[in-house]
Amino acid sequence: MAKRPEKRNLPLHIITGTTNVVRVGDCVLMRPSENDKAPYVARVDKIEADKNKHTFVHVTWYYRPEESMGGRREFHGSKELFLSDHHDVQSAYTIEGKCTVHTFKNYTKLKCVGPDDYYSRFEYKVATGDFIPDRVAVYCKCEMPYNPDDLMVQCEHCKDWYHPGCVGLTTEQTKQLAEFVCSDCSASLKKSVNTPVPLSSGKAVPKRQKR
Repeated sequence: MAKRPEKRNLPLHIITGTTNVVRVGDCVLMRPSENDKAPYVARVDKIEADKNKHTFVHVTWYYRPEESMGGRREFHGSKELFLSDHHDVQSAYTIEGKCTVHTFKNYTKLKCVGPDDYYSRFEYKVATGDFIPDRVAVYCKCEMPYNPDDLMVQCEHCKDWYHPGCVGLTTEQTKQLAEFVCSDCSASLKKSVNTPVPLSSGKAVPKRQKR
């Protein structure tokens, strides 16, 4: 007689006390070891049950910026996560809920950010502290990567983006702008006498709204 396997794969898991269904590929919130910490975030890679009908999930952890070697930096958004190479097996009963980890591009397109919306633009190597990619586009005079939590304003001429504080503007002044031209373009426009450049309404990128 063939020996019965000690573990078997499951197609799904229903979160305890809810009707929420977790499947492979879903992102979940997992109960932290300390009550005063935010839930851990993980991607479910496999669901299985042992011979005693206990359910386990194989997961890949997402790290928050402050959990990485370099720590949280100014350009890291409040909902930013890093997809790590840290794999683990946890009891499925530590899952508290589901969440969505968006690509960075899709996150910036959200009209309203919910409490369970996150984004990831980097992969993180836990052993070395390295990131993939190791560099991203930078903006403004400060040459910092884009933080979707921050308000930015676009120059109507060169189309570059700037933090209001970096160009001597307050948040309220930025919101009331009819148009914005950066100092470099403004100087160039003053020198140009043969080619007038029409200015249309300036655009400002709002902070992500949160429910």
